[in-house]
Amino acid sequence: MMDFDIAVVGAGPAGLCFARSLAGSGLSVALIERQPLAAIAEPAFDGREIALTHASQAILARLGLWDRFDPAEVSELRDARVINGASDSGLHVRASDGRSRPLGWLVPNHLIRRAAYEAVAPQANLALLAGRAVTAAVRGDDAVALTLDSGETLRARLLVAADSRFSGLRRMMGIGARSYDHGKRMLVCRVAIERPHGHVAWEWFGYGQTLALLPLNGDQASVVLTLGPQEMARVEAMDDAAFGAELERRFLGRLGGIRPLGTRHVYPLVSVFAERFAAPRVALVGDAAVGMHPVTAHGFNLGLQGQATLARGVLEAHRRGEEIGDAAVLARYGRRHQRAAWPMYAGTRLVVRVFTDDRAPVRGLREAILRVSNRVPPLRRAIAARLTQA
Repeated sequence: MMDFDIAVVGAGPAGLCFARSLAGSGLSVALIERQPLAAIAEPAFDGREIALTHASQAILARLGLWDRFDPAEVSELRDARVINGASDSGLHVRASDGRSRPLGWLVPNHLIRRAAYEAVAPQANLALLAGRAVTAAVRGDDAVALTLDSGETLRARLLVAADSRFSGLRRMMGIGARSYDHGKRMLVCRVAIERPHGHVAWEWFGYGQTLALLPLNGDQASVVLTLGPQEMARVEAMDDAAFGAELERRFLGRLGGIRPLGTRHVYPLVSVFAERFAAPRVALVGDAAVGMHPVTAHGFNLGLQGQATLARGVLEAHRRGEEIGDAAVLARYGRRHQRAAWPMYAGTRLVVRVFTDDRAPVRGLREAILRVSNRVPPLRRAIAARLTQA
């Protein structure tokens, strides 16, 4: 039986960053991940470009990750446009509206994961148990006992679940979650575009589809296309030439020619909000706590903020000599993170509900919301501030 102060299950960005947040504390940490070590150390490109706010950039810099990014792979997000239907009008959010420039930055997900691993790998008092899955978890008064599929067993004073929005550990600990399947699939792909994007991101709520354009350096961009499963299957089956022509058609020629670069990746759209973010000896971080719809691009930022909140609470308790797995310590984290997460989660669900409803009366409402938002400077400034600071 191995003994640790903290066991973190899941070596994705949230789990790795939480482990990194504990560096120098003297707390012993086990980081358990079902994927093999090679997949953690050199994660494959998965198509996802992460929009990072100023607050997230500050956290990543503090953890020693930001300086590990190749500057050529960090793209500025200067402005954002929200478009409804086939109209040219919509909401234009400028960084200057929020007294900040740029709005944020785009960094490939696999590079964030690689930088997090590189920062964590040499960390003292940390054991990375790769290629192992948790098969059983039993909570006691003073520790949680874990059994791994390798036959190994370990005990930890605090168990942190960072194992995705479909968290098996969350279920093992008896924590429920509200899960909503949006019935859509999201395709992400890098492309070369003919017309310059000016580092402006687009969120285009069309009729029967949602499109997003994330501006990358040079003449490249990341395209995000959301469709129903049957229509997406047709698009997935296209060769590159047909796919490029399909994107040109769906963007109404506004980007000029579009040429796919590299691989396409398709993900189901499922939102999740855990009933509790903490219980005695257990805390949830990242998507295990809140799995956001990507339309507001704040899922990673929220997960990064959550792990920082938990780490701060744990380290404060440790410095005061309190029990780090105590229910009161973890309940404080749960309340704080839920207060931050629920408005964003509920607001995102509302945006998705309204702006993907193609019925005629709602189409008019969608247009009116964007028109009013664009014409009221205080509201536009509030949106810009939320985009840059969250």
